[in-house]
Order: sequence, then C-alpha cells, then structure tokens
Amino acid sequence: MKKEVKKVVLAYSGGLDTSIILKWLQDVYNAEVVTFTADLGQGEEVEPARVKALAMGIKSENIFILDIKEEFVRDYVFPMFRANAIYEGEYLLGTSIARPLIAKKQIEIAKQVGADAVSHGATGKGNDQVRFELGYLALNPDITVIAPWREWDLNSRESLLAYAKEHGIEISQKHMDENGNPKISPYSMDANLLHISYEGLHLENPNAEPEESMWLWTTAPENAPDTPEYITIEYKNGDPIAINGEAMSPATILATLNAYGNKHGIGRADIVENRYVGMKSRGCYETPGGTIMLKAHRAIESITLDREAAHAKDELMPKYAKLIYQGYWFSPEREMLQAAIDKTQTHVEGTVRLKLYKGNVSVVGRESKKTLFNPEYCTFEKDEVYNQKDAQGFIKLNALRFIIAGKARGNK
Repeated sequence: MKKEVKKVVLAYSGGLDTSIILKWLQDVYNAEVVTFTADLGQGEEVEPARVKALAMGIKSENIFILDIKEEFVRDYVFPMFRANAIYEGEYLLGTSIARPLIAKKQIEIAKQVGADAVSHGATGKGNDQVRFELGYLALNPDITVIAPWREWDLNSRESLLAYAKEHGIEISQKHMDENGNPKISPYSMDANLLHISYEGLHLENPNAEPEESMWLWTTAPENAPDTPEYITIEYKNGDPIAINGEAMSPATILATLNAYGNKHGIGRADIVENRYVGMKSRGCYETPGGTIMLKAHRAIESITLDREAAHAKDELMPKYAKLIYQGYWFSPEREMLQAAIDKTQTHVEGTVRLKLYKGNVSVVGRESKKTLFNPEYCTFEKDEVYNQKDAQGFIKLNALRFIIAGKARGNK
C-alpha cells in the first residue's frame, strides 16, 4: 500500500526517464513535485531542465538547479583519490562517488521546502538505488523514498517511450525513428566531471568490442598526437593544487586534467564488475583526469609516505572502495577509514612530472621538500651512513622462527 505523500523532491535530469517519473508521481501519488537538477560537470546544459519542468506544471519556486561541481570534487572526488580507491582493480568509481552528494542535496532541499518524500530514477537491478537510498536514510531516517522502477510496470526503455508518447511528454529525436515511433534503447549513460559510463546494447555481450563511435570523450589512443606531452602536478596534503605552476580550484584541476587525458586517449576502461545486487555487469568508462590523478598521487606518496603507512593504506583501500561502490559514503566505517587515510596525507606534498602519450601516463619525475627518499642511504656507490654488516643481524632475527622450526622437524 502506497504511503500518502504530499510533496516529493525528485532527482531530475530533464531526460526521458525522469520526465516520465515526474508525470507518474503527479498522477499516481497526486503529490506536489519539486525537481532538483545537479550540475556535476556532465558536459550538458542543465538549464533546459527548468524549461521542461515548467512545461510539466512545476512551479518555478519548486525547481532547483545547483552547480555543485566544486563541492563534488573537493569533498567527494579528492577524498576518494587520497585513498587511491579502485573497485575490483579497475573501476575508478565515477558513478558511485556522485550519488551521495545528489542524495545529500535532495535531503537538504526536502528540509528547505517541507517535503515528506524523495524520489530517484534508479532501476531495481542497479547499484544506484542502494546508493541513493542509503544516503537518504542516513541523513533523514524519517524520509519516505519513492523508487518508481520498483513500483510501476514500465520495465523497458521501449515501454517508457510508449508511455511518454501516450501522455504527451516531449521525447528527444534521438529516441525516435523516421516514422515518429519509439526506437531501440540507446546506451544507458551517466556522466559527471570525473567520468562517463556506457551500458546496454551490444555491450551486454561481454565478448563484443565497443564501437569506436561510442566513446564520446577520449581520442582513440592510436589517433592521439604522435608527440608526447609533459605536465607537472603540484600536491598539498594529498590533493592536487596546481598544474604546470598555475594554482586552480578543485573542479578546474579535474577539468584541466580531463582535457589532457581526452587529447591523449587516456582513461578508457572496459569492465565486467560484480554489482551489489548480485549479478555481473559489463560497462565501459572514460575517466581521463582521474586516471592521471591516480598515477600522480601514488607517485608523490612514493617519496613522502612512510613505508608501513603506505602498506596499511593499500590494505585498507579495497574495503574503502567497496564501501563507496555499495553506497556507504555516510557510514561510520567509511568516515573512520577516511580519518585514517587523511592522517597519512599531512606530508604528501610536492610535484610530479608526467608524460602523456597515446593512452599512457608515465611518471618521469617527482620531488618534495618532505621527501623520505635519501640517496645517502640507498646509493649503489660508496656511502658514509649505512653499515651493510647490520643486515646480517636483521636477517638472522627474522629467520629465527624458521631456524627453530627447522631444527624441531629435523631439517638439515
């Protein structure tokens, strides 16, 4: 039985799915709808969402369009990259990391306008339903959550197109054939300043190579410039603060690195991942700036981070990445891990020089005033500080348990 809802905040892009959800909420719940459109740097105009919402009867005061790019990069992307987070060894979590911020803004708007419910367009098969709803309930345990894909019988993109046509909802030409009828589903795509993802169509066959025309952000590596390009990234407290000597805001840093990565064909990934809900899912991703940042961050850590702190971080990272992937951004365990990770970043500062060339990022230099790299100790030439004879006792002590066990077992 549906709970009575008076006002609902919808995560609204103005695209096909959320436009249908808007109409459905009006008809099925008879609720006042408030739309929230987030500018996360997805590369598309967000203002048309206002026009579409107005055309569907939404009051102007109930339309929220917020530019949250800086908050997204500063408070979500950068903390994640301090941990060098990668899910299952390949996925840089571009979709996952955006969901908690969208959920946070929806809850803030709900409080501002007195809404008693929030709604999203994630399907009942995907991870995003979990990410949104864990965020909602962590921030407001009393909020009502409406997930249309778990309630209605519109179970395919084609049925959505038919519903839109029946109810006079504007449909983009890209969804229609030459006769004005709904056509086959386009790729399911998600984009923000960190990445763009592609799912569906022939990508559902994990043995099918993606069409070159699918990739929207990056130059094909084989078509990238034949001359390498060098860039320098400066770090402070584990975060990038400047590129080639020019200080920039977090969002500008990422946008600039995206441009370099796009030019040189960096950041493409074709992944079969294990979804939280149980099935394996194939997706393709472009994360150009993030790929560059990950390489640079590990490089500056390599000379500024204590060995055992670095090893401990690497052990924590898979757990941290899994928490983000599964939607636990606002959990106490993620916050605990974040505090530990951030503590290690106090001395992670300096510059990293990178070479970009045909899909590859190579570290060609790194330096820091707080470097732990001391050539007086590690030189292969004569030194005055390290007594090589000390290694004998170190080895003997570490081997002592083997020696004792070997003698007890009669090993010769």
